Amino acid sequence: MSEIDLATFKASPFGTEICQTDILEAFEFLDDWEERYSYIIDLGKSLPAFPESEKIEQNFIHGCQSQVWLIHKMDEADKKLYLLIESDAIIVKGLAAVVLATFNAKTPDEIKTLDVEALFEKMDLIRHISPTRGNGLRSMIERVKLIAQNN
Repeated sequence: MSEIDLATFKASPFGTEICQTDILEAFEFLDDWEERYSYIIDLGKSLPAFPESEKIEQNFIHGCQSQVWLIHKMDEADKKLYLLIESDAIIVKGLAAVVLATFNAKTPDEIKTLDVEALFEKMDLIRHISPTRGNGLRSMIERVKLIAQNN
């Protein structure tokens, strides 16, 4: 668990102001995959700053072609998990934003029961990203679900 203060985590708009429903609606509005990729990249540009001090092995997500780090903090008051994710690759940052929009600011029980595969199916996402990016996306999701299981 990160030593970063909870306010830093809660400042993220993902999971609160930007949620999976918003992303699905945007995908339905956009005509083609070129526009959808641009949208995903723009989401990634909106990720909150990730502390350099947290780019350590303990926070590194293996299974991604790119470098990806994830940190979390549990708010004992509202019993919700708050997440921050960072990547060195622009499209992966966008995929990380989708993960945050889906899982951030949820209780561990909500995270464990979310059908993220159904979301990706509605988005037709897995079919339109490379297999290595798909594996990386699944690795991010597995890490979030493991964190939820342990909290």
